[in-house]
Amino acid sequence: MLNVRSHRSGLVIAVAVQPRASRDQVAGLKGDRLRIRLTAPPVDGAANKACRQLLAKVLALPKSRLEILSGERARDKRILIHLDAQDTAAEARIRAKLQALAGS
Repeated sequence: MLNVRSHRSGLVIAVAVQPRASRDQVAGLKGDRLRIRLTAPPVDGAANKACRQLLAKVLALPKSRLEILSGERARDKRILIHLDAQDTAAEARIRAKLQALAGS
């Protein structure tokens, strides 16, 4: 099951990034983390930028809503998805999308 935790600013997800993959994709789960494959190399923050862009695209959110909390220089990362505290519908929608991605 995907590791999604509530945070005072939104939701935190755990991801496992594989840089230099053949294509950009969300590839299900690796343990309790969302597996993300990226074509970008892990150099000068390129993989981090590509990770934020891919997640923003699949979650239909602006990139500015995604922040890497930990793992800037590691494959295992924790990413904060900034959400409005009062918008419970948006949180439910994002949780549902994340669970769907985890099953793919």
